[in-house]
Amino acid sequence: MILNCGSLSKSFGVTEIFREVSFHIEDHEKAALIGINGCGKSTLLKIIAGEEKADSGTVAMKAGATFGYLAQHQEVFGDLSIYDYVLEARRDVLELEKNMRLLEEEMKTVSGRALEDKMEAYARLNHAFELADGYAIDSEVTGVIKGLGFAQEDFSRKVSTLSGGQKTRVALGRLLIQKPDLLLLDEPTNHLDMDSIAWLESFLLGYPKAVLIVSHDRYFLDRVVTRVVEIENHTAMTFTGNYTAYNEKKAVIRRAEQKAWQKQQDEIRHQEAVITKLKSFNREKSIKRAESREKMLSKIERLDRPTQENTDMHLHLVPAVTSGNDVMEVSGLTKGFGPEPLFTDLSFSVFRGERVALIGSNGTGKTTLMKIINGLLPPDAGSIVLGTNVEIGYYDQEQHELDMTKTVFQEIADTYPWMTETEIRNTAAAFLFTNDEVFSTIGSLSGGERGRVSLAKLMLSRANFLILDEPTNHLDMPSREILEDALCAYEGTVFYVSHDRYFINRTATRILELKGGTLIPFDGNYDYYLEKKEHLEGLYLENAPEKEPDKAKGGNDAAADWKSYKEDKARIRKKENDLAKAEKLIGDLEDQIKAIDAEINLPENGSNASKLGELSRKRDVLSAKLDEAYAKWEALCEEME
Repeated sequence: MILNCGSLSKSFGVTEIFREVSFHIEDHEKAALIGINGCGKSTLLKIIAGEEKADSGTVAMKAGATFGYLAQHQEVFGDLSIYDYVLEARRDVLELEKNMRLLEEEMKTVSGRALEDKMEAYARLNHAFELADGYAIDSEVTGVIKGLGFAQEDFSRKVSTLSGGQKTRVALGRLLIQKPDLLLLDEPTNHLDMDSIAWLESFLLGYPKAVLIVSHDRYFLDRVVTRVVEIENHTAMTFTGNYTAYNEKKAVIRRAEQKAWQKQQDEIRHQEAVITKLKSFNREKSIKRAESREKMLSKIERLDRPTQENTDMHLHLVPAVTSGNDVMEVSGLTKGFGPEPLFTDLSFSVFRGERVALIGSNGTGKTTLMKIINGLLPPDAGSIVLGTNVEIGYYDQEQHELDMTKTVFQEIADTYPWMTETEIRNTAAAFLFTNDEVFSTIGSLSGGERGRVSLAKLMLSRANFLILDEPTNHLDMPSREILEDALCAYEGTVFYVSHDRYFINRTATRILELKGGTLIPFDGNYDYYLEKKEHLEGLYLENAPEKEPDKAKGGNDAAADWKSYKEDKARIRKKENDLAKAEKLIGDLEDQIKAIDAEINLPENGSNASKLGELSRKRDVLSAKLDEAYAKWEALCEEME
């Protein structure tokens, strides 16, 4: 066991956050900490990391264990480049390498016993360097930085120039390179696109140590964790298995608790009715019997009514009118900012009853496409035609459609002026805004609360075509599941952008992936997309450009473009071959150096100064060749970029 939390309690003033929270994490275990927004998940992580103090309770770590903590908003300071900042996490390895280089220089100037002493010291340092995976550290750092979504040309960027989200990604990379015994990660997927999240999943699945994660990404939790710790109603409960297993077990527990409470309530009502009847007889015996029953009833340990936080939100999406079968036709859509287009000649259709998810990496143009569809941006070329009786309802992840100066009540009343005060209050209550909360200004609300206001307006719109931009952002898990249920029951049409793979898997009937400036269609949910991704991306991204140009439309220009395209492809293939050869040479040289290092470490060579000198010279020659190979490989990488 690497971590044990015992009876932890925390309050801020008179507001209780959680009480008597106890759980433990085993070595090598991957666990999730879940609960609604505001239940204290981030606070609990800070207490474990020592950044907050609990009011009571204990946090015990395994003796000698190390931990690394990633906060949601991670500040990264200094004038280092991204690469150097992440590499600095292995200062121990860098110091070993520095000392090895110094010894190598010193060995060139000494002989006899002094040389033997330095070679023995070098052998010890080299052994420690190998144990610390020093020879793999450069490729490891490169892999982590690229895995978290940075391109090769970003490596030299100063961390001080990065955005908040980029700094958090860099901090995560540094933490992963440190390899602590326990990783504490607070929403690690927040600033990652789908490819980077998939990479992080693979990394954590292969991580040989323990991880405790706070995340709303249910697909991520399904893939990574084997234990779930839930904070609900200020207390904690632990479940074995991933998120789906937790959900199933939780549903069984809720039903059992509801059944037990209802059974007790029925028994109490029965006893109270019998007591009332006995008293109505107004006889000595009947009154004594009634008193006996009252005494027995008073001794019953009454069960609390089962409650689940935040599940009283009621979202029913009902279109006012039915649209035609053809809801939206997009033809030849092109958009760019500057000389390079984001996408070119996009064409697709959306039909009544479909729930179409638009996915793709950050920067591919998903939000731009959504804004064009909503008339917020003009396209450079192409057209969008809506079908008969189509009424759009739009959900904006940045809530630009909300007026930050208005109250919740005013926002609904001004958008739907025909509603009565009672109707507005009932709607607000359905989205958990009760009593004076309806007079809170939009600007004072949290992201999740603003999301609930937007959902309330969406429901009231009674639109038959919903366009949603990251609808689950800022929503906690129960709210996301309520939205999923509402969309699955919705009889209209839905077109949305989302990074929430669990949400996509539950709701999408079709997926469009925006990649390489084109759209790749998948007729199914996210699991189907993963199954067919490699095959369909190959067809659309490799075969489609190979088609002969239409001479009638392009004439000589088209032929020239085609020739230029083929020449570029040939040059790229040559560079790829050169890159592969350089990578093979690097691998061969590293293997040879490792073999020499193994010889240096042999006991029989420890006192053989002549042999060690010969091996050291060979190693120097190979190291020089390896440096040249790396320089060539880096140059090829830059040319490829």
